Amino acid sequence: MRIDPLYILPNLFTGASIYIGVLAVSYAFVGRFELACWLVLICLILDGLDGRVARLTGTTSKFGVEFDSLADVVAFGVAPAMILFFYSGFHYGKFGIVAAGLYVVFGAIRLARFNVTTNNNEPNVFIGLPIPAAAVFVVSWLLFEMKFCKQYPQYSEEILLLLMIASLIVAFLMVSNVRYPSFKKMNFEKISFGRIIVLLMIILAILFIYPIFTIVTFISFYVCFGPTRAIYYLYIKRFGQEQK
Repeated sequence: MRIDPLYILPNLFTGASIYIGVLAVSYAFVGRFELACWLVLICLILDGLDGRVARLTGTTSKFGVEFDSLADVVAFGVAPAMILFFYSGFHYGKFGIVAAGLYVVFGAIRLARFNVTTNNNEPNVFIGLPIPAAAVFVVSWLLFEMKFCKQYPQYSEEILLLLMIASLIVAFLMVSNVRYPSFKKMNFEKISFGRIIVLLMIILAILFIYPIFTIVTFISFYVCFGPTRAIYYLYIKRFGQEQK
């Protein structure tokens, strides 16, 4: 049976994501933590490309979906968990092991739930924090700690302890029913092309000047948006019932 060469292209990006995820763990093991964190961020780009390339070329397949989920477990589950553990988690003994283990397990559950509850169309919202967002949260805060604590080493221990706790929180958010916005179905038709270009140029300029701080700010806002939105709607619902 002849295989269309186009089917290889999106799966090539997915395979590269797995390889770079393993590479990130390897670099973390030998102490090159900053490079390991940036490699996870590169996996995020590859993860975004594989699905879009598959849709543009009409080469989406069941195999591709399953392969992509396995890649996400490695690149956004195992890799950030091991980087965090090798960097600081082992100092906390069993707590560090539990935090790393739960992050990976809950990330895998998140992906499995997504696969069985989502049809072939892209969702308008995500149920639970997407595992790529959780991974970016962990590695971006690690990069921030590395950079910030070069100037203020006295704050390193506090930041790392908070990050360990935060990694557990994002792990639970992945398997929660908290809704997060999906940007895959954003309608740009109502926004003028000129405004989009201006906005992108501003974002790219800020990223160029303050890359780590910008990534940390955006991803922290995204992670906090889900619980904040859920609490707001619960308050509105309860307040409305009391008014009745």
